[in-house]
Amino acid sequence: MAIPAQLQRGLKLPVIAAPMFLVSGPELVIETCKAGVIGTFPALNHRTTEGYAAWLEQIKAALGPNDAAYGVNIIVHPTNPRVMADMQVTVEHKVPLVITSLGAVRDVVDAVHSYGGLVFHDVTNLRHAKKAAEAGVDGLILVAAGAGGHAGTWNPFALVNEIRSFFDGTIILSGCMSTGRDVAAAVMMGADFAYLGTRFINTTEAMAPDGFKDMIIQAGAADITYTPAISGIPANFLTQSLIANGLDPKSLPDKTKVDLGKELDHEVKAWKDVWSAGQGSGSIHDVLPTRELVTRLRREFDEAADQFARRFAAA
Repeated sequence: MAIPAQLQRGLKLPVIAAPMFLVSGPELVIETCKAGVIGTFPALNHRTTEGYAAWLEQIKAALGPNDAAYGVNIIVHPTNPRVMADMQVTVEHKVPLVITSLGAVRDVVDAVHSYGGLVFHDVTNLRHAKKAAEAGVDGLILVAAGAGGHAGTWNPFALVNEIRSFFDGTIILSGCMSTGRDVAAAVMMGADFAYLGTRFINTTEAMAPDGFKDMIIQAGAADITYTPAISGIPANFLTQSLIANGLDPKSLPDKTKVDLGKELDHEVKAWKDVWSAGQGSGSIHDVLPTRELVTRLRREFDEAADQFARRFAAA
């Protein structure tokens, strides 16, 4: 399947800037959409549903008819106390794209479809992908090994090929992509979109502190630790960030239970102090305004596509 018609307006590159906890806010979303790629943020990045609604108003007021679409991440895990309230606001504002995490819920999908919106769902393996497809989602975000935040362990080739064999909706590939050449490779593999997170942390509009951005510049793939110790779900974190918070990367606590209702405040503190990033950090060497970053990504994408075409035309 190609990119849905609802998301083609203003799109200049097949990229979704991933919704990052405590990092993505309205300024990053607005600049991303104006640059020609889809900007998103987690509803929980604002501490209240009322504040979330205000952010939506800010984004909608800033975007014009020639800008790319925006989206919101809703964690639909049953322990999230804000699911119902945030979904009500989402429907009222007719958010074009809703990204669901930690559960594929048919009622949520139907609510978004009621106004013509799209639902993309995070998956890390085949079982989760099939459950989400059964719930009627429009797209699957394949979170492969090495991705920032909550991530899986599958190789992207295996993940794309196995899921494409039964799912004919939109496929979005996530994991270690930091350049326009990476985006071109994702498209060549059969993805409709590339999902970039860590690369957008190092923009001037991201809400990440300067120390976080500097640590990403210094890090490589070997400086990322994959662990469930912070949130109960396996995720990738900057190893130096764990150490700076008194955690031994070789001896982390065993945590496998998720309860957002009891732990939301704890999670905010944990993710604020312990910084998440993907293995693609090794390709990130600077901090740029979002529009400048997207211009670079577009140039790299075009160069990669042209190089591929010339090489195989000659062959």
